[in-house]
Amino acid sequence: MRHIRTKVGVVGAALLTAAPLALSAPSATAVSPATATATARQTTAAPTVEEQRLSQRVPQEILRRSGFSGVAGTFAGGLARVDSYGAAKRYVTEAGRGLWRRAVDRVQGRGPQGGDLSRDDDRPLYWARLGMTKALREWKPDFRLSADQRDTLMGALERGSRGQDSIDLPSGGHSNTRVLRVVVTGFDPFQLDADARRSNPSGAAALALDGTTVRTSSGRLARVETAVFPVRWADFAAGTVERTLLPYFRRGPQQVDLFTTISQGRPGQFDLERTNGAWRGGYPDNARESRTETVPVPKDVPTVRPQPQWTTTTLPYAQLTAASTGPFPVRDNTAVTEIPVGGSSPVERPDGPTPGSTAREGGGGDYLSNEIGYRATLLRDALKLKVPGGHLHTPVLQFGAGNTDPKTGEVTDPGFVRNRTTITGQVRSILTAALSVASGTMEK
Repeated sequence: MRHIRTKVGVVGAALLTAAPLALSAPSATAVSPATATATARQTTAAPTVEEQRLSQRVPQEILRRSGFSGVAGTFAGGLARVDSYGAAKRYVTEAGRGLWRRAVDRVQGRGPQGGDLSRDDDRPLYWARLGMTKALREWKPDFRLSADQRDTLMGALERGSRGQDSIDLPSGGHSNTRVLRVVVTGFDPFQLDADARRSNPSGAAALALDGTTVRTSSGRLARVETAVFPVRWADFAAGTVERTLLPYFRRGPQQVDLFTTISQGRPGQFDLERTNGAWRGGYPDNARESRTETVPVPKDVPTVRPQPQWTTTTLPYAQLTAASTGPFPVRDNTAVTEIPVGGSSPVERPDGPTPGSTAREGGGGDYLSNEIGYRATLLRDALKLKVPGGHLHTPVLQFGAGNTDPKTGEVTDPGFVRNRTTITGQVRSILTAALSVASGTMEK
């Protein structure tokens, strides 16, 4: 998810029965089925910008062709049978987790495919989640539900459906023999006003890697757990990144051995971002909101004081750029844009920031991909976590030749699928190579 000033960027009921949402709806109590249906349909809030896109042809086709078209209706029906806030919180939390499990299972080949859309696709999760958040926003229960309580439910749904609250790393074991612990993050699709068909290879990689085990060159096993994040400035300012990562960055039995945040970058290459900057450049997010400011750090999470302008990767960039991990080159990106000490205008620096400068772009630009790298590595530094970690940009996911016009193009094509699976495969190879270096260092 790269945005810099040069603007390098992203050039039915039967099916629901075949692949049900992984939760049990609460049983009806005092609410009849007819009343429940009517209640579920009552509206109390307008849909968000993201939710408004759901009515377009492309999202509906993606949901239909993946078997996810009935998810929102099933969720709304369950909500209509909930008779207390406590029951609602339990139901919504499990519904979110169920959607995440279903999306992971589909990508990893478990259960029915649900339609002819390829299994590796990350987009059904995104659009199905929006159907659920819209249903929750519009839900009018028979009991009093405050705005704060509805916000709490929305947060539980977001976290659960993104894998943020189901990271399950192994614990214990001798440091030289135990299973290594890895956290990887991806992003939602973005720039959807320009092309609603877009997929995000970082999100696809997160779904493909979640809960999997990889083996390093020395034979060590590593468990990979993943989560995805929204392309929204407000969520980042509220601390969604830090609160997700904090339990696994703190000292303890589940502390990570390696982490990497991932997003989509520029065409034709992977970039290992050497430096992250503390600046938001203001490019509109998925909610069409813009923020231009220093990256805000929540007061209730560990951080470095005073807030640094720059953070640096600890991923083994020299070894990864030299390794053979797949068809795309892997570049060590050292460029930044800064305002030098005593200056007033931004200056591009190909070899990193100069001492005392003010950040305007990290290697990954000034958008949320740079920001997630900054937040994760700042949290690492605040906790004095001495493990490899940083940000990786994937190549841009491109549609096949003849399918590039969003107005007339198909939602998928063989080239599109091939590009996404190739990128995902190379992400896995890069991660394995990084773990091989890290495990070798641990064993010395």
